[in-house]
Amino acid sequence: MSVTLADWGENSTGDIDIASGESCQIPIGIRGTVTDSSISQKPAYGKLKKINASTFEYRAKAKYKGSDSFAIKATGKGPKASGTSVITVHATIK
Repeated sequence: MSVTLADWGENSTGDIDIASGESCQIPIGIRGTVTDSSISQKPAYGKLKKINASTFEYRAKAKYKGSDSFAIKATGKGPKASGTSVITVHATIK
């Protein structure tokens, strides 16, 4: 997974490649501590579940190939800033 990291209070984007029917974990990679998180946009062609405040799991729909996207809203505190960020992930399902 490649993600454009931002400070807390700034939005980020990320890209993942995943095989159809497979799953992967999505860690929130903003420096500092995640205090709360939630799904702000559900994926259309897969399932997203929260494992803990800083980690989510995405499972691509079986037999689907194409693209999907979802968004995670996270609140936290870092060395330079604190606030809420939205991380939008674009998935390429192969």
